Amino acid sequence: MMHSITNDRAKTDNGTKYTGIRILAVLFWIAIWQFASMYLKQEILLASPVSVVRKLFELSFTGNFWQSVGFSFVRIVTGFLLAMFLGIFLAVLAYWSKTVEILIAPVIAVVKSTPVASFIILCLIWIPSKNLSVFISFLMVLPVIYTNILEGIRQTDRKILEMAKVFRVNLRRQIRYIYVSQVLPYFLSACRLSLGMCWKAGVAAEVIGVPSGSIGEKLYNAKIYLNTPDLFAWTIVIIVISFVFEKCFLGIVSRVVYMIAVSYTHLRAHETTLHL
Repeated sequence: MMHSITNDRAKTDNGTKYTGIRILAVLFWIAIWQFASMYLKQEILLASPVSVVRKLFELSFTGNFWQSVGFSFVRIVTGFLLAMFLGIFLAVLAYWSKTVEILIAPVIAVVKSTPVASFIILCLIWIPSKNLSVFISFLMVLPVIYTNILEGIRQTDRKILEMAKVFRVNLRRQIRYIYVSQVLPYFLSACRLSLGMCWKAGVAAEVIGVPSGSIGEKLYNAKIYLNTPDLFAWTIVIIVISFVFEKCFLGIVSRVVYMIAVSYTHLRAHETTLHL
């Protein structure tokens, strides 16, 4: 017990230490940004951190700001969630049927290799600009989720599956205590990769499609009118929203991973006891 407490304290101290270093790193680059802006003396080329924060503060007190944030958030997150559920479903089908895997493979390969801009321009022909970010976010996330989930299922511990068959564990319990516990780390990795990607692709779709009331429209207007503080302010908004959503979503998934991992550990302990 004492050893465990010591380890926990060491981890906490290390976490505090590196948090301080991270804060200093952020402050260092903000200082570089400020000095560069002061050197250029041209806000149109490089807005200073002070002017960007001021603009961000002004924007946050307008109703139009929150409407744009909500517009883009709902659509990009919808695209992510649709891709997540469909990717899991297709990965399970591909695992159980080689024919399905072969059928899906060309589509996944095309989506992986085609530039995002090409998809955006092509999809503008078929999809209204206000829903374009949903589809583009969906398209960018789907291959990542599908590939990782399929690999996770394939890497499932065969010994545990054999034990489940011997003791006639039903499929529902196998899925919950074996497959899910084995696949969740791969799912977590896929989400880390795809969450940032879906925001980049979704906002890029909005910048090109320019749907009214979106963050992409605000970025486009800032570029047209050479309003650099606005451009930086909206970019910071995108980064913050993406970061917060990623942390919240991964926190929930990590909690689920922990709970199922405990169940899996108990199952492995039971297997070891039987062997003894």
